[in-house]
Amino acid sequence: MTRREKVVYLAAAWCLSYPDEEIVGRVPLMRAGLAEFPGASQDFDDVLELLESSEPMEIQAYYVREFDLGRRHALHLSYWTDGDTRRRGEVLGTFKKTYRQSDILVDTHGELPDYLPMVLEYAALVDLKAGRELLTRYRASLEMLRFGLLRDELPHARILQAICTTLPGKSPADEQAVMRMAGYGPPTEAVGLDPYDPRLLPVKGA
Repeated sequence: MTRREKVVYLAAAWCLSYPDEEIVGRVPLMRAGLAEFPGASQDFDDVLELLESSEPMEIQAYYVREFDLGRRHALHLSYWTDGDTRRRGEVLGTFKKTYRQSDILVDTHGELPDYLPMVLEYAALVDLKAGRELLTRYRASLEMLRFGLLRDELPHARILQAICTTLPGKSPADEQAVMRMAGYGPPTEAVGLDPYDPRLLPVKGA
């Protein structure tokens, strides 16, 4: 199960990242790794096909439209539970603390530390137990993102399902059940951390 989780998390991290030339070039590697686990492999087929068959500018514009412009498919886990509130600053600090406790320094590449591809890559390559605990803690965020992707018929929804399958318990049957799991919906108070708060700076070299 451990190897399966690592393969799923790493492939998911890459599939949910901005599709630059390096990411697209990893498609054969992802296919080879996922081939060991046919059940999981099926959840990635549509996105991998999209990466392989699309023109670079086309797939990049698609990604920006669906994941960067607006919050319908936000890839930052704490957004779904804490929105732009003061509490979110504390939550982001918790992610950074988890990374700092690892033997390997984590470079956030300028992203907030709750960025899902980063959490997945951390779980796959650095500390599976700690990374999985973060994913489990934000299971409601993963499920809300999954339903958002399903609603808009994006193939990435199946990748979220593959991630959730590795976590304890069954996925909620509907969005109302997810909201109950979360305890509340995404708040809208726009008073989060200042963008230059040291808790948001890259870990590497710190």
